[in-house]
Formats: sequence, structure tokens, C-alpha cells
Amino acid sequence: MGALCAVTLGLSPAHVYNQCVLPESQRDRIGVALVSPRNPLNIGAAARAMANFGFERLSVIAPFGPTWREARSAVGAPEVLLNATEFATIAEAVADCTLIVGTGSLTYRKPEQPVVQLPDLAPRIAEELACGGRIALVFGPEKHGLTRDDLSYCHILVEIPTYSRQPSMNLGQAVAVCLYELTSQPFRLEREKDGAPGVNEPSAPASPGSSGSLDRLAGVIEETMRAAGYSPKGMQSANRHDLRLLLRRLSLSAHDVRRILGLFRRILWRLNRPPARKMSPD
Repeated sequence: MGALCAVTLGLSPAHVYNQCVLPESQRDRIGVALVSPRNPLNIGAAARAMANFGFERLSVIAPFGPTWREARSAVGAPEVLLNATEFATIAEAVADCTLIVGTGSLTYRKPEQPVVQLPDLAPRIAEELACGGRIALVFGPEKHGLTRDDLSYCHILVEIPTYSRQPSMNLGQAVAVCLYELTSQPFRLEREKDGAPGVNEPSAPASPGSSGSLDRLAGVIEETMRAAGYSPKGMQSANRHDLRLLLRRLSLSAHDVRRILGLFRRILWRLNRPPARKMSPD
């Protein structure tokens, strides 16, 4: 029906059908990360959804070995799955990303980061792309979703509107719904922006700090806290979790991260330096 309408209007069916797909330069900076997936069919469905919308960057974090091997060896597996990268931890998988988007239901969860409804996600992604950032959409295991520790690496949590009697969504379907939302809305935003007359373009925003650089900063801050005797050993894990969340809420630029890192390294050096011995008078 869509192709028939396109012909009637004198348009190419392919042009109409694919007009919302993001350009390659943007798709290359948006990746999907699957944390500990266990069902090979779900992994394959997620990869198929990525291929449908032109996304290629798939990361698989701590997968169940037999399941992962079965998924990758499936007959007709798309290139997305065959070229996926395996990581041991979520920190490694998102180290080069500047915006990490966690997904999940809020039915049994109290979020510790800002919550964005799925229809409002595209403008946030568009802002990050505009300042040269890289984005990861993170999906948790089928059984329980992302853990509290997983989410501490996320800047925001996106919630897919679902019926209260069945709030959770199949992994492959969740990936498809999120990617569809991203491929359509940014395109409309671009068209509205291009068509606005007499609007001066703002100066380019500062390049955001990557997740890996924030983790390095968190490591030095934590080391400084230990050197200063900030808290007992039993609180160090909780402090590490809270520090990850805090640094991501601050939305630091790459320049700010470097400056703060230098500051804490100097403080740490001073704390670890033995006090100078005073010379007694003759």
C-alpha cells in the first residue's frame, strides 16, 4: 500500500520507505550493549532489529558461553551478530561512550538517575550527537534486567511505556522499539531545524567526557578518599557506586574531567608525601 501511494505521488518507494534511517555518520556513534544474555533466539532477534535500522555496533557483555556460541553460529546470522564484540564487564563495553542509556521497567525499581520516557529519548540522543558524543543503549538479562550496579554506569534510564499487567518486554522487541524511535524522531527534528528561517546556529557545545575517563577520575577520587581516611573499609563499595552516579549526573566535559583529574592527583600526591621533618635548632 505504501509503495502504491509513493508511485501515485511520483516518488521512489525506496526513498519513502527508508527516509527516516539515520545517516551512517550518526548510526556509527550509537551502539547496543546486551548484558549477560542467555537466550540465543533473543540475541539473534536483537541483532536482526539492529540490521533492520542500519545499526552495526553490538557489544555483548559477559554472555553465557554455550548460548553465545550457538547464537553466533546460527545459520543466516546477520553480520551484526558475527561482528559483535564480547566484553567481560560493562565498564569496558561503554568506556568510549559519552551517554549511556539504561533500559528497564520501573515496576520493581527505584531509579537513581534521571528517567526519560521513550518518546523523549530521541531529542536527548540528538543533543549528544550534535556535540560529537557516542551513545550506548544498554539492555539487561531477560530474567531480571539490569542490576543496580549495571545502572550506576548509566547517565539516564529510559522506560518503554507498557501495559501494567505485562510491564516487561522481550529483549529483541525492546531493542527494535528503541531503535525505531531513534530512527524516526531525529529525522523530523532535523527537518524542522533546517526549515526554520532566521535562526542563528548556537556555538558547538563542549565535547563530553567519556565513561572511561569518568571511571579513571572516580578511581583517583576513591584513592584520595582512602588516603584521607574518608570512610571505613566497609563503606568503600557503596561510595564507589555513589561516586559513579554523581560523576555522570554532573555532565562533565572532557576538558573538565582532565582538570578535575589533575586536581585530585595533586591532592593525592600531597596526602601520600611524608611530612617534612623540622630541623631542631642548635
